[in-house]
Parts: sequence; structure tokens; C-alpha cells
Amino acid sequence: MFNWPISVYYEDTDAGGVVYHSNYLNFFERARTEWLRSLGISQTALLQDDIAFVVRRAELDFRKAARFEQNLMVQTRVIELKKASLVFHQRLIDGDDICYCEGTILVACVALSKMRPHAIPPFIAQEFTQGAS
Repeated sequence: MFNWPISVYYEDTDAGGVVYHSNYLNFFERARTEWLRSLGISQTALLQDDIAFVVRRAELDFRKAARFEQNLMVQTRVIELKKASLVFHQRLIDGDDICYCEGTILVACVALSKMRPHAIPPFIAQEFTQGAS
């Protein structure tokens, strides 16, 4: 599991100071990106090798409204690892483990030039094997 802190900025909210629904996807995306970075995986290098990760499906459950100036945590774990895809379970929580939003995100590995499935590079699959359940 990987944890990434998120601060809710004014730009993340609507006129009422509540996080706009699509921004939960942004929070989750940032956490997945930071997890790759923490593993020493450069998405720039992957792109140069014609490899990209794209979201194929996202299912979110909005549980509680997150608000302006809150400091929260995105918990991310791999729940399924296949040849050319990963399924992540992600939760946005506060310090009391209260869940604001959780989601299941299917991410496909593709050859960017063709937008066709591509096997996840072994060095990446190896890093996530420990997190898959």
C-alpha cells in the first residue's frame, strides 16, 4: 500500500467550498503517479519507449464531502495485476480513517503510438507484485 498526502486547495472546490466531484479522480491520479515515482519509475522514460498507462475504467463511491483546506491522505493498493493491466483500490481518508471517497481504477498499459495493449514491463510488474492481493 502507498499513502500520499493531499491538501484541498480552493481550486479543487466549488462555490460552496466542497471538492468538485471530478477532482477526486485527480487526487487518485496524483497518488498513482507519486507511487510510480517513489519506486524509481519514470513515466517520461516510459513515454520515450512508447509505453503509457491509461485509465480504462473508474468506479467511485462518494462517501463524504471533502472541503477546502482539509489535509487528507490517498491510500493506494494494487488489487489485481494482469499482463497488460492493473486494478487499483484507492481511498481518500482523513486522520481518523474516515473515508471521503473510494474507487476502483482499471489502468491499462498501452503502446502509445498504436493505443493497443502492451505487456507491463517486467520491472514494473515486479514492483507491484508485492502489492497485489
